[in-house]
Amino acid sequence: MQSRVLLDSKQINWKTHFLQWEYMLVLVFIIVNLSFSFLAPGYSDIYNLRDATMTFLDKAFIVLAMVFVIILADIDISVASIVAVSSVTMAYFYSMGVPMSLAILICLAVGTLCGLFNGLLIVKFKELSAVIVTLVTMILYRGIAYVLLEDQAIGGFPEWFSFLGWGYVGPLPFILIVFAVFAVIFALLLHKTTFGRYVYAIGNNPTASRFSGIQVDKIKLIVFTLTGLMAALTALFLTSKMGSTRPNIAMMYELEVIAMVVLGGVSTAGGKGRMIGPIIAIFLVGFLRYGMGLLNVAAQTQLIIIGLLLVIAVSLTNLRWGRA
Repeated sequence: MQSRVLLDSKQINWKTHFLQWEYMLVLVFIIVNLSFSFLAPGYSDIYNLRDATMTFLDKAFIVLAMVFVIILADIDISVASIVAVSSVTMAYFYSMGVPMSLAILICLAVGTLCGLFNGLLIVKFKELSAVIVTLVTMILYRGIAYVLLEDQAIGGFPEWFSFLGWGYVGPLPFILIVFAVFAVIFALLLHKTTFGRYVYAIGNNPTASRFSGIQVDKIKLIVFTLTGLMAALTALFLTSKMGSTRPNIAMMYELEVIAMVVLGGVSTAGGKGRMIGPIIAIFLVGFLRYGMGLLNVAAQTQLIIIGLLLVIAVSLTNLRWGRA
């Protein structure tokens, strides 16, 4: 009689383990940084790299929320317009004499309400895709920003407001610390809570999720509202960095945000992906732009390079999840 051996732990395929998308991103990140350290004088200076994070982390807050949206197999292309209308509304009320602290709360409230409105439309009109709904609201929110300010700019904010975008806490930029806190919160929310498991389930099969008792509409409403809040947070940091605001700020932010999420390995078909990938992609794209800026690469050429990265990422991630 043959004896049977029961394994109390799952065998790990180390080859497959280290060929995960996130490890590949880390490898590309290392290659990019090593390349620029040789090509661009001053690139590898630790203080320059530290300060460079302040130039791209404002949009990173939207990336954290967009991960949830795309795992749901939805998309939100109105986030840049939410940034604009939140920033413009804050500046408008401040110019009317409202204290800056209250204007900041108004900014956060406006962004949250815009995200809630997106969610309500998507939940109410299920026959319309999220891309159509958010395309309409993208135009609506940007239009409201132009109605409030037209082609004018508003600045003259209190000196302490600039601390959000350019301040330090010890040796670290304030924005980097805030982003790290939110990154941990969103990662835990996605991977360690029932809410996160519901998001994955809905992204894989919304119909089966409904029959399983998951409140699909409620989950989507929360995710889109959260995305609006993160866009408003981006508006605060971006306005602080610029020192002023106008209706055309954050143009094309939605494309960069989606590119970072997809580059991070999140499947556009929904239901698959991890938070760590987009976080790595944020710094990869950010330092890539920083290095190309030191080399005086034209802005149009930078867009082409980022676009090629996105095309490759979409192709490889879809192939990867398709095989899985």
